[in-house]
Amino acid sequence: MENLQFSVDVHASAQRVWETMLDLDTYQEWTGAFHEGSTYEGGWNEGDTIRFLGPSDDGKRSGLLGEIVQSRPYEFVSIRYLGMIDNDVDVLEGPAVGSHENYSFSETDGVTTLVVDLEVPEEWAADMRGMWSDAIIEIKNLVERT
Repeated sequence: MENLQFSVDVHASAQRVWETMLDLDTYQEWTGAFHEGSTYEGGWNEGDTIRFLGPSDDGKRSGLLGEIVQSRPYEFVSIRYLGMIDNDVDVLEGPAVGSHENYSFSETDGVTTLVVDLEVPEEWAADMRGMWSDAIIEIKNLVERT
């Protein structure tokens, strides 16, 4: 596994950054950096199962299956990956199993620092660097223009 970190300062409250990043409508906007048509099913509360999905060429959906292991609204959320989703079927194995993705929100004087920490399989690291670099800027832009 390789550890990656991305950070951006957003001129808005932590609540607003959290809501823009995690509410379904705006989530679907910024995650175009990963795959156009990306979405999720599930919730962001501790113990929730969450399915990160994108359309496949054949019209079925593929992605990652995770569990929210920690959730403190407007402060922190941690996802542990349980497996892959292949053509709408949960597969409880694969290179991401056991890895974590964490989002931290820290507000000072109306500016929120968003930090994304993730563990990724080494073979995914180069792609994730590029996609997350774009995604975190898109989150900033979405928050600051509304």
